Amino acid sequence: MGMTINCDMGEGFGLYRMGDDAALMPHIDLANVACGFHAGDPGMMRATVRLAKQYNVKVGAHPSLPDLQGFGRRAMVMTPQEVMDLVTYQIGALAAFLQAEDMALNHVKPHGALYSMAAKDEAIALAIADAVRPFGVPILGMAGTAHERACKARGVKMIPEFYADLDYDGDGNLIISRSHEAVDPAKARDRVLRVICQRVVTTTGGNDIPVEAATICVHSDTPTAPAIAAEVSRTLRQMKAGNGA
Repeated sequence: MGMTINCDMGEGFGLYRMGDDAALMPHIDLANVACGFHAGDPGMMRATVRLAKQYNVKVGAHPSLPDLQGFGRRAMVMTPQEVMDLVTYQIGALAAFLQAEDMALNHVKPHGALYSMAAKDEAIALAIADAVRPFGVPILGMAGTAHERACKARGVKMIPEFYADLDYDGDGNLIISRSHEAVDPAKARDRVLRVICQRVVTTTGGNDIPVEAATICVHSDTPTAPAIAAEVSRTLRQMKAGNGA
């Protein structure tokens, strides 16, 4: 399939809305749908699945720590079994809505603090892989971290991703804040081009570090997300056309 664009979606709750899913969906390939623990509710999950179906976008689960107030971006102390159970629970909820719409679960991508914890903590990463394995789908994660090692240990495919709208520190870790600032779409495009063409990203310290990616993430709550997704999508199409693919 080549390089894809993925986006976290359905991240409102009740009357509250987060991000412009309708504006983003035409420009992405994979939708990571919130499953109720950091955002999302039954009605929103169904609506997001239906919107993805309208645009032929593949849908994956976006499980989180149980943290609605903190939007899943606060770390918690949890046992591996607790993590495995909460991930299984959330995947199952989304899988039910997908089945109702005659769609298949495509992947799983942990959210926020759970994603960061799993990148560094082997036990947490293994718990997530154990939860995902029965569903037979890949995990979206970061290459060279516990994400990748856990997937390899459990025989779960991992799709490495790069973040177009987040910075990386000198150790290659994502810098995740409670809220996202606007990012210049042209800057995001240039970052993506460097990853594709040179396989490097410039850290906040000004150094280039290697990065491996098969999918590009754009956060729906980044204020300029629709413009970023449109620009990156246009660039990927141009590259594909130039390669004769």
